[in-house]
Amino acid sequence: MSRPLTPELAEFWLQDVLLGTLKNESRTTKKILEAVPAEKADHRPDPVSKTAMELVRHIAAAEIRFLETTINAEFPTSAGLPDSVKTPAEIAAWYSETFARNFEKLTQLKGEHLIKITDFRGMFKLPAVAFLQLGMSHTIHHRGQLSSYLRCMGAKVPSIYGESFDDAQARKAAQA
Repeated sequence: MSRPLTPELAEFWLQDVLLGTLKNESRTTKKILEAVPAEKADHRPDPVSKTAMELVRHIAAAEIRFLETTINAEFPTSAGLPDSVKTPAEIAAWYSETFARNFEKLTQLKGEHLIKITDFRGMFKLPAVAFLQLGMSHTIHHRGQLSSYLRCMGAKVPSIYGESFDDAQARKAAQA
């Protein structure tokens, strides 16, 4: 049996569950975006797969869109990266700066706003706060795809949920 989301519970979900996790996940996302070598950004493991650059752009733009959905209690019809950001490093910097601005706005949201029912392209409706969890799951999914491209591209895989092989090798080399 499900119960309606109350303003108090929505604030708890935001403040005590989502914000800390979002901040940690954003650091990992930035590392993955930065790890993509610009000269190999057209890599795709299969003809039906997105290129690394398509994933970089999609991850950054979509996550910001989900944050803004919660902030505005409305799914944006158009949002994307500025034309000025072209390389994985530039996209990672844009993502990090935009995330930080939106994160600050998220910390100020109150329960009544968070429970506003928000339409996702006519497919389903959820309370605004739920789009943070949906966006996080979406980012983690695509970030996993992108991280699996890295070694094939000759790049180092950064630590995600624990030390990666590449970070462990760098640590051992620094200690030697």
